[in-house]
Amino acid sequence: MVSSNRPGRVLSGFLIAIGMAAVLTPVYLVIVTSLKTQRESTLNFFSLPAVPYFGNFQSVLGRSQFWQFLLNSTVISVVSVSLILLLVPMAAYAMARNGKKGYYSVLYTFIVAGIFIPFQVIMLPISVVMTRLHLNNIVGVILFYLGVSFMKGVFLLTKYIRTAVPIELEEAAFIDGASVVFTYFRVVVPLIKPMISTIMIMDFLWIWNDFMLPLILLNRSPANWTLPLFQYNFQTQYTFEYNLAFVAILLSMIPVILLYAVAQKYIISGLTAGSVKG
Repeated sequence: MVSSNRPGRVLSGFLIAIGMAAVLTPVYLVIVTSLKTQRESTLNFFSLPAVPYFGNFQSVLGRSQFWQFLLNSTVISVVSVSLILLLVPMAAYAMARNGKKGYYSVLYTFIVAGIFIPFQVIMLPISVVMTRLHLNNIVGVILFYLGVSFMKGVFLLTKYIRTAVPIELEEAAFIDGASVVFTYFRVVVPLIKPMISTIMIMDFLWIWNDFMLPLILLNRSPANWTLPLFQYNFQTQYTFEYNLAFVAILLSMIPVILLYAVAQKYIISGLTAGSVKG
């Protein structure tokens, strides 16, 4: 039995090694290139730096625009995710407990149907509509992120609430005189925290790293650029300073890595807790 399983284990280890190499090689290149001079990178792009060079970090952090772009990304990500975490669970709770009623059933179908529409299909109409409404700015981007996340968030949380939150707990709270609002915040929300944390991380990663929507709505004015747009436009008149660009990429990776490290246990529990009924 042991020998019969050995080829499978070897193949699994080989595939895992390939996957790790595919993920870690770009990270390695970003880090080592950030710590090398332009000349050293030109001579050998893949080698480790002879001596770590931190002048690239000084050049990027010394540019006042970088802090403006960091602020824009932070405001868009934090405000968008905050609105998502406030409104999406409320809507999902209403859908989960009233799904058999005609109005809620139609509304749920209408919301979830948006998941199947690719962004490329609505990209041009969104640009036209947002421009005519004078929302080709940070406020418009936040509203769009809220609308898109509403679809997948309601879908995930509605199923999760029906599976992981026994309705008997809410009925017991109602018998004790609790209101719907009190029951939602004190009974339901604590039980759906794993899925809420999962949605928070997924949406923060998406919004923080998103390039297409800011390119469409925010690229007209450098004052509204986010970090991905800053990286996209990171060039001089004659050359592309990829050492500095990689520093900007590395700095933009740090917040999401820290957030993922803090909330990792909630992500795992959120992805698995709803798969099996207790």
